[in-house]
Amino acid sequence: MLLNGKFLVTNRVHSRLLSIHQSINNQVMRKLSLVFVAAMLLFTGNIFANNSDKDNPLKKLSVQIGELLENTSFTSDYVDLTAQVRFTLNKQGEIVVLSVDTDHEKIEFFVKARLNYQKIEIENFKEGEMYTIPIRIAGA
Repeated sequence: MLLNGKFLVTNRVHSRLLSIHQSINNQVMRKLSLVFVAAMLLFTGNIFANNSDKDNPLKKLSVQIGELLENTSFTSDYVDLTAQVRFTLNKQGEIVVLSVDTDHEKIEFFVKARLNYQKIEIENFKEGEMYTIPIRIAGA
């Protein structure tokens, strides 16, 4: 009977240890699955964030305007000056400059001459929507 008593005690301890082991396994698996889900969310979030820059129509518009304003013949007196250009797009996809906010008349005329009625490539634009972009005259 003593042997049976030891066996019963050992069986109960073994049963309890097995129960604790299963509980720990369940907790670890839950935590691992949460870590896996969090990692997947971060990964997909980074992918979408990177693609949105490439497909951002305002970014494309800004790049095209920068290209239209390249190759200036300003002297060093006009380097590092800034302006705010307010414009809209007509139904043909052409830029219509509404205003150039700057203290230098020469920059205002330059921007208007280079941008007014220049056709740009942009998808899904709204005719008449107003845009404002900052520009800076950079040195050569």
